[in-house]
Amino acid sequence: MTITLTPKAAEKVREMMKAPGQDAAAGLRVKVVGGGCSGLSYQLALERQAAEADKVYESQGVRIFLDPKSALFVGGTQIDYEESVMAQGFAFKNPNSKGSCGCGSSFTA
Repeated sequence: MTITLTPKAAEKVREMMKAPGQDAAAGLRVKVVGGGCSGLSYQLALERQAAEADKVYESQGVRIFLDPKSALFVGGTQIDYEESVMAQGFAFKNPNSKGSCGCGSSFTA
């Protein structure tokens, strides 16, 4: 199963890749780590290249780097970028999530 970006999320990632100091970024690292109020949390980072064991996907013209362990938790996930009066940030629509906290960046699988 792949991981995808909405057009708005891809636009935001490309904008971040053009920021000063990020000119060598080649893709978006999506990682799942232990922690957060629900047990697992998402981490995003811009990276210069994929690691040897990474799965590499492309969505909306953006390369996505995913390590094998994280891939177990985020297959089929769609990443969006949402903006409201109260907050802005990336939002994850993960079909593997059995529950999440109010912040939207922590989940249970």
